Amino acid sequence: MSGLTVLSRDDLAADGVGSSALERLLGTGTIVRLRPGVYVRPGSDAAAKPEEWMVARAQALAKISRRAPLFSHLTAAALHGLPVYAPSSTRVHVILDPDRPGAAADVVRHRGHVPADQIEHRRGLRCTSLERTLSDVARTAAFETAVCALDASLRPIAVPSPGVFLPDAAAEWLERIREIASMSAHGRTRALRALVFADGRAQLPGESISRIRLAELGFAPPDLQVAVPGPAGRPFYVDFGLDDVRAWGEFDGESKYRDEALRSGLSLDEVLLREKQREDWIRGSTQRPMARWQWTHLRSSDTLGRRLSSFGIRPR
Repeated sequence: MSGLTVLSRDDLAADGVGSSALERLLGTGTIVRLRPGVYVRPGSDAAAKPEEWMVARAQALAKISRRAPLFSHLTAAALHGLPVYAPSSTRVHVILDPDRPGAAADVVRHRGHVPADQIEHRRGLRCTSLERTLSDVARTAAFETAVCALDASLRPIAVPSPGVFLPDAAAEWLERIREIASMSAHGRTRALRALVFADGRAQLPGESISRIRLAELGFAPPDLQVAVPGPAGRPFYVDFGLDDVRAWGEFDGESKYRDEALRSGLSLDEVLLREKQREDWIRGSTQRPMARWQWTHLRSSDTLGRRLSSFGIRPR
């Protein structure tokens, strides 16, 4: 996460940006006001990820607060570097002691006491620990949002390297989160549903949402990151093994084509050619159809269902 630089009015003045210039820059979008007296200059980060803007809003609130806020829920998830899929609002989440007065505008206030061992510092800000954060997200956020965050937290724990999955480590991590969630009277059933569904083998939020859509369509739980023997002895990994219908599926994110770092020095044409050769080998060697889909196909289960049907893949 590259981050956005949060600036106070004094920071801008030190850079020679006076009141008139500031108004002009605000009008053109060159500078964005996060809070009164606190700004961000997007610059080349105009297309920054939603999580980066969430962190910037937290930093802006911290700048105007007399006491360091304790960030929580979706805001803490962003501070921990987790994906925050489809947040319900842009407001900042904080936890306040029951006797603390209310917080600033555009802030979601959660009341309660947080033990010291559930408080950390991330990016210079106080926030709930990773386990506590995931517990709060699982209890209060939408199912899709919670699953994406839980999957991402599991990945380094349960999948230390390609083709290696440690189910016991995954179970232990999820149990720690469940224990914290069970201490709250609110959202325990919701949290348990997300925890049961979580799987660290999903490598991207798009794969997490794909699993949800496949379940909604009635497919059996797919095998994830399936190794298929390749022509040179090295395996190809396929996102989804739909074993109940003897088919393969892949979420095709654009980053592996557009991001030069992920292309490992290859041109776009070379990447596309390799992908075609890989897919031809997988289909030919396994005698299974293979479907690819993108974010546009994950808007609903019906949309993904139509995409799969075009490849002859339907749930039993």
